[in-house]
Parts: sequence; structure tokens; C-alpha cells
Amino acid sequence: MAQHPPSFFSTSALDHAAAGLGAGVVAVLCMHPLDLLKVKFQIATSSPKGGIGKQIWYSLRDIKVQEGWKGLYRGVGPNIAGNASSWGLYFLFYNMLKKRAAGDDPNFRMSPGAYLLCSAQASAVTAIITNPIWVVKVRMFTTRADSPTAYRSLWDGLSSILRTEGVAGLWRGTSLALFGVSNGAIQFMAYEEMKRWGFDRKRQQFAKKGRIMTPEDDKLSNTSYTIMSGAAKLGALTSTYPYQVVRSRIQNNATTHLYPTIPVTIKRTWAGEGIKGFYRGLGTNLVRVLPGTCVTFVVYENLAWLLRTTAAKREAQRLAEDQGVYTT
Repeated sequence: MAQHPPSFFSTSALDHAAAGLGAGVVAVLCMHPLDLLKVKFQIATSSPKGGIGKQIWYSLRDIKVQEGWKGLYRGVGPNIAGNASSWGLYFLFYNMLKKRAAGDDPNFRMSPGAYLLCSAQASAVTAIITNPIWVVKVRMFTTRADSPTAYRSLWDGLSSILRTEGVAGLWRGTSLALFGVSNGAIQFMAYEEMKRWGFDRKRQQFAKKGRIMTPEDDKLSNTSYTIMSGAAKLGALTSTYPYQVVRSRIQNNATTHLYPTIPVTIKRTWAGEGIKGFYRGLGTNLVRVLPGTCVTFVVYENLAWLLRTTAAKREAQRLAEDQGVYTT
């Protein structure tokens, strides 16, 4: 029976967690200004003017004029903490669940339904753990730095919410975040199936040439990862986007009186803005999320591959040394 490949850390799940953590940090640093705009557009109630390109350009310009370059990276601390911890925890739980489903069989092939279930479970646990960070992030994104109610840091936001709203305030919007696990579940099911198809084709190409794939070959091209992750995210996002708008409006403390609960938020959004209200900021979100998703997955897959190959080389060196000691 084939053996499970060696891991860089104590378990392969920790390898994937480290790769997800690194990918989350890189993605935030690249895409933060657009993430800031996405939240601002979601909580806005007036219709934006012009095309998506003009909306993004003029909004970024206005933030820069009013708050300087720092304004474009307002809330970057909570965003890095939220994204890095979310991706790290997600990949940790996701790979633990996949490993449990596979058991001791390294050649086990999961069904699309199994991918969907593992992803949903990992997303749910991650969403509950990281929800307080996202509450602070939304509020930092939607207030000016010079506002007397603005949070100075992630810790300041968490302690302020706990002091004024209690523990419940830290988990405001959690039910919607749990609904959002459908986004990640659909995305990962599609991505895993596309990636499986890509590796099957690669193995067939190697077989035709009479070659065997080595650990260094256990990787698709960055172009393939970009296309697959982008396509999977596009399908998942368009089908689940409305919940993000509702969650952002509930978590924004400036509009708590207008959107106190999920039913009221849905009713008022529908009455005042129609179906378009539930897709407010979608264009900006696509512009931000698709490149951000592609960056995240390309970085993640490369980091995971680097950890795998490093572990394999380390194991091969250890075996060679053991054999050398044994034969002398």
C-alpha cells in the first residue's frame, strides 16, 4: 500500500494551515484598498454613478484626498488578522476532515459531495471563531480615522465592543456568516474537482512518456490554478452574494437603528432598493475577490508544494543517512 507523503510540520494539516496563513497575508496586502471599497459600497444606500471602473477610481481618489494614503489601508490590521487566521484555520480543519474521510488509504478519491461536506464543516467552524475580527474590520472600514468612535486597532475594537455591547456584539452577524459557508463549500467543491481533472491529465501525459511523477512534479501550473480558482469563486460568489450585503449592514454600528435584525434588513433592502440592493458592491467585489482569490490560491498551492517537497527531501536524506549508518 502506498504511504502518505511526509509533512514539513508534525502533520500535513499544519502544512496546509501554514500555507493558508501565508496566502491570506499576501492577498490582503495586495487587495486591501478594494476590500475597503467593497464594504463601503455594501453599506451604502444611494445608487452609485458611472461604471464599475469609474466608481472604483473616484472612490479610491476621494479616500486618498480626504484621509491620505493611510486611508486606503485603514483597517489593514484586522483584515490581515481576519484573512490570515481564516485561511489558516480553514485549511487546517479542511485537511483534517479530508484526512479523516480518507482514513489510512492515501489513494482514496473523495466524491464532490464529500468535498462539499468537509468544506462546509471547516467553513462553519472558521466563521464562528473569526467572526469578532470581521465585526471590527467592517466598523473600521466604515468610519473615518478622525472620528471619535473610530477604533484605533483590532484590540481596541474588540475591547470596545465587549465593553459596550457585551459578548453578543462580538458575534453579531454570525448566523449570516454561517449561511455564507455555502459560498466556500460550493467554491471548494468546484475547485477540487477541477484540480483533480488537471492532475489526472498530467498523470496521463507522464504515462504516455513513460515517466513517473515525482514529488517535485506534484503541482499544476500557476495559470491552471488561476483559472480554476477564479472560475470556482465566480460561480460561488454570484450565487451567495446577497448574504454578504445583509451581514455588512447588520454589523455596521452606524446603521444599527435601520438594520437591527436579519428579517428587517432583508425587508428594508428589498423595499427601498429591490433586487439590486442585495447585489450592491458586487462589481467591486468581483474586481477585488477574483484577483484576490487567484492570488490566495496560487500562493497557497506554491507554499503547500514547497513544504511537501522540502519534507520529501528531508525524509529522503534521513533514509539515506540511516542506510549509510546501517551498512557501515
